[in-house]
Amino acid sequence: MSAPVGVILAVDRARYAEVLAALRGAGLTVTGEQPVLGTLSGTVVEDRIAALAAVDGVQSVDRERASRVSPP
Repeated sequence: MSAPVGVILAVDRARYAEVLAALRGAGLTVTGEQPVLGTLSGTVVEDRIAALAAVDGVQSVDRERASRVSPP
C-alpha cells in the first residue's frame, strides 16, 4: 500500500456535506474543512486519488505542495 499524501479538494458548495461523506467513504481522512469556500484538505493513500476525483460533486483534487523560503 502506498503512503498517504496530502490533498486539497474543491467541491460543490451546495452539496458540501453529501460530498464530504462520500469522500470519507472513498478513503479520505479530512484534516481541514472550509465549507463556505467549498474546499477541504486531507490525506489519502496515493492510489486512491483517482477514486476521490471520481466522486460526484468533486471539482478538483490537487496534491499539497510544500514550499520553503530561504532565510534572508
